[in-house]
Amino acid sequence: MRKLMMLLFVLSTMTLSACSLIEKADQSLQYVDQAQEHINKLADFAEQAPQMIQDAATNPETKQKLEDQLKALKKEIEQFNLTEAPAIAKDLHQQLIDKNNVLLQEINKVLAEGHLALDQLQNSPIIKTINEITSLMNRIENLGA
Repeated sequence: MRKLMMLLFVLSTMTLSACSLIEKADQSLQYVDQAQEHINKLADFAEQAPQMIQDAATNPETKQKLEDQLKALKKEIEQFNLTEAPAIAKDLHQQLIDKNNVLLQEINKVLAEGHLALDQLQNSPIIKTINEITSLMNRIENLGA
């Protein structure tokens, strides 16, 4: 009887451990998906922005679209910064938050008084900062592997 109890105890402990590992892996994969989606949105903006900036100088509709995209990007960044990262990704997440905060400051500068200051956007390091953030993609992908 004692052996049976011991066997049941060991099996239940192993099962709980396995569930915990599976849960941690699932959290890591969810974080990887969220981080990749966030970085992809930034990369898409960085790809489109140079042409939009150029067109916005002569087209008010493009300027408004660019302003709307920057405001949406700002919200996206703020939401991502609130994401809870799994233990395995804490350092990487902190790096993303730090770079996101730099990007937020840059966006706030070009959205002077809530409206796009095109001349400031043309001279801002926003695209460079986004490229620095996207360079973290390989490390994020390795979390999911």
